[in-house]
Amino acid sequence: MNILYIIPARGGSKGLPGKNIKLLAGKPMIAYSIEAALKAKYQGTVFVSTDDTAIADIAKQNGAQVPVLRPAELATDTASTTDVIIHALDHYKQQQIVFDLIVVLQPTSPLRTSKDIDAAIDLMIQKKAAAIVSVCENEHHPLWSNALPENGSMSEFTREEVKGKNRQQLPVYYRLNGAVYVSAVEEFLKNKGFVHSGTYAYIMPTDRSVDIDHLIDFKLAELLLDQKN
Repeated sequence: MNILYIIPARGGSKGLPGKNIKLLAGKPMIAYSIEAALKAKYQGTVFVSTDDTAIADIAKQNGAQVPVLRPAELATDTASTTDVIIHALDHYKQQQIVFDLIVVLQPTSPLRTSKDIDAAIDLMIQKKAAAIVSVCENEHHPLWSNALPENGSMSEFTREEVKGKNRQQLPVYYRLNGAVYVSAVEEFLKNKGFVHSGTYAYIMPTDRSVDIDHLIDFKLAELLLDQKN
């Protein structure tokens, strides 16, 4: 398989400015995703998609390819990941390089390892799947959540199906953790996304599923990395 690893890392970040290259346990956060891709047993091209020259420089220093910067229209808050991936594929297609498989690794998931990548691709082969998406168990059960009316009344907050039950009696719910997305290129282009009828879940533990959006997420990842080391 000819594999393209895509690490999307735009420069703008409102929740935690500069997070993609912020030093996490001594190295830029994006370096963890680059390293995981480079160490995966399924070797491929590791491409960082960014509009930011500082991110590009650090990505290249850590072994990734950044042959082209992302255009401004793909670096906004509303730019879709699908368009970013298509931009990457189109760049290589212009160089007569065609890929069979894409693996998207968000740099905000630094605790995901090369073994997670390998396991996701192994699962895709085993299931003969069109795509694999990583998930983890919800830390807080969604059935214990609800909307609130304007007056804040909780008279209808607790759902009937959970009354009198503890967590162990409820069905297990999972969430997308943003760590690993794998797809056959043709299936991705056809479905314009990863989650569809041909997709299977790769289940990860919550301690490798931290998705960094805010400082508290960053601090948690730092603590977990310190414990690991």
